[in-house]
Amino acid sequence: MSSAIQTPVNAAEGHIDPAAAFVPVQTRSERPTSFDPEDFGIPTGREVNWKHTPQQVLEPLLRDEADELEAVTITVNAPSVVNVGRLASSELPRGEFFVPEDRVSAVTWKQDKSATHISIPNGVEIGEPVVLTVQGHGGLAHAHIVIEAEPQSRAKVVLRHHGSLAFGENVEIIVRDGAHLEVVSVQQWDDDAVHAASHQARVDRDATLRHTIVSFGGAVTRVNPSLQLSGSGSAGEMFGLSYADAGQHLESQVYLHHKGAQTRGDVLFKSALQGTAARTVWIGDVLIGAEATGTDSYEANRNLVLTEGARADSIPNLEIETGDIRGAGHASATGRFDDEQLFYLQARGISEEEARRLVVMGFLTEIVQKIGIDSLEAELMTAIEAELTREVVQ
Repeated sequence: MSSAIQTPVNAAEGHIDPAAAFVPVQTRSERPTSFDPEDFGIPTGREVNWKHTPQQVLEPLLRDEADELEAVTITVNAPSVVNVGRLASSELPRGEFFVPEDRVSAVTWKQDKSATHISIPNGVEIGEPVVLTVQGHGGLAHAHIVIEAEPQSRAKVVLRHHGSLAFGENVEIIVRDGAHLEVVSVQQWDDDAVHAASHQARVDRDATLRHTIVSFGGAVTRVNPSLQLSGSGSAGEMFGLSYADAGQHLESQVYLHHKGAQTRGDVLFKSALQGTAARTVWIGDVLIGAEATGTDSYEANRNLVLTEGARADSIPNLEIETGDIRGAGHASATGRFDDEQLFYLQARGISEEEARRLVVMGFLTEIVQKIGIDSLEAELMTAIEAELTREVVQ
């Protein structure tokens, strides 16, 4: 396990100062990694990657325990040309890139000894999406999923999550030279579900990954995507949409690492919140490495708070280790309805209720339309409409 813990020394006395024995890890690139859950221990809640998360709700996933019998069903619906198989812990490409960076991810790696492997063959273009469905039946379960796009292939993969479950999930994505892959993860859990997922992706030379997270359901849903643009000329887009109701906690800790030269990255996450104790957390880390010359990168998070009692935490971070870049920036905004927009719509005879609906739909539609799967886009727009018509719990 790599470690980023530093131990400052009291120079005057020549010994370690107990009062300042540890400097907490602050940047995403410094976080320790390990396949052994015990190397992480149980989080205290003071760690930078845990202090915004209700870890007491995630407690079942922090225990190093095996899956409960028949807790989950995982199915893959794919065209015959797609290779679907299983991978043992030591069988590549499982672990070619993925390394757990928190305890839940390490437990999931250990407990799922036969990962699902979806492989798009070299040079093949898939017209219809590959769909992997996770159906929870109550209890505890873990899954490691490997999605591999071979060179010059093109495909879309959709991960669907339904039912009730405490679910630890690792998703390992490898986009090889010249491939184009789009991955959409949709969380539509029942209200009592708990879901913690680590998505780690590597994008090779002249390849592209579009990664989208859509979260509606669950008591706590924490999906943390990490994308490394390792090959020169690679591109990554990371999009997210969440709609938090009363008592829900929806979280994403995003990491975009520009490692290769001439890479391009775009991050945009949007959230709407309504009801007492509705909460979203977005932490966005971008690292432009020393070799990532010619990089163009931007990240943004926008949150629309619809009622009193809701809270959105938004923390963008940007590290740049080279001055030879095209551009880099970040932005974050959290607020209520735009009064000018509402006034404009009401001045044209639209009721206040309908005006508010139109503003929210317009705000979130930008992310939905990036998915590029007509049937899924229509389904998600219907889901947003349903969220808007729910009775708000104050």
